Amino acid sequence: MTKEFSFIIVAGGKGSRMGEMKQFLPLGDRLVWQWSADCAEALASEVILVVPSGYETPPGGAGGRSSFKVVHGGSQRAESVLNGLKAASSDFVMIHDAARPFVERDMLLELMKATDEDTGAIPVLPVADALKKIDADGNISIVNRDGLFATQTPQSFPREKLIAALEGHLDAKDEAEAWLNAGHKLKTVEGRRLNFKITWQDDMLMARSLVNSKLTRTGLGYDVHQLVPERKLILGGVNIKGSPLGLLGHSDADLLTHAVMDAILGAAGLADIGNIFPASDESFKDADSVELLREVLRRVEAEGWRVDFVDAVVEAQVPRLNGYREEIKASLERFFPVNIKFKSAESLNDAGRGLSMTCWAVATLSSMRG
Repeated sequence: MTKEFSFIIVAGGKGSRMGEMKQFLPLGDRLVWQWSADCAEALASEVILVVPSGYETPPGGAGGRSSFKVVHGGSQRAESVLNGLKAASSDFVMIHDAARPFVERDMLLELMKATDEDTGAIPVLPVADALKKIDADGNISIVNRDGLFATQTPQSFPREKLIAALEGHLDAKDEAEAWLNAGHKLKTVEGRRLNFKITWQDDMLMARSLVNSKLTRTGLGYDVHQLVPERKLILGGVNIKGSPLGLLGHSDADLLTHAVMDAILGAAGLADIGNIFPASDESFKDADSVELLREVLRRVEAEGWRVDFVDAVVEAQVPRLNGYREEIKASLERFFPVNIKFKSAESLNDAGRGLSMTCWAVATLSSMRG
């Protein structure tokens, strides 16, 4: 049975340490809370944001999320989490601090796998710093760090049992504490150093530094198709009407979209379209390549990448295509910024003799996780 998870983002804190509510501060092109929501959206059945009382809508908006709820928090963390749990519709939940923007998809998958009807799961990291305890009189003593671990979020549990655990332990520091106090089993997965919590001003400076040095990648795509009679000529999702020749292929043979898809997949480090949509699969016969592009973008976004720009060159002797440039460009710009050029091969190869078309594309992607 597939386990469905609700992802609850706790954003009800008042930000007493920083003097402002850090969860609603800008971080790159989004607010802090939106980073974890973007990461979880592809894996969770719904995203629930717990906001301070008085907020009718979340700062930054829902961002087009199809399954998104907003609930108000309580006077303490456990009450805020309970409000989110009671609004959730899935059997399992992940509870996450809004002030941890750099949660990673792989860790979410590990937590989901480790959680079952009787067992919760949390991410932990071994304490790396030497520890000291200072009492009220300023006396310093040594704390042995062996066996000590710092707990992160999200923390993952079966929903109904977590509700009961929290209702019995409203003073718990986190959900895992209430869960253990209730006598339930708990597993751990390896936390991530980048999954730090923005608590102090220096934390925000570090987060913004990470975002400003955002990882980018470039991918190269290539495709070639034979020109034949009695086939539609489709480029970038646009039907080039009146052309006596079209491109031969298993799908609609839209070589421009094919090259663009391979460039995007290459930049994301994923397999090419020949592996994802093989010609041996009859379900892709005469497929609309723009619909395949939508699937490619879904996969790339699930890996944490966003398409920043695509540049493509189509090499063709016939038909003349420059008059279609703006229409084709507008068709692809529904998805990302793009530039397209059409070049003649000057009768020097198969494309130059009107026997085929060739396309090269370059895509630049940026990480959505800093």
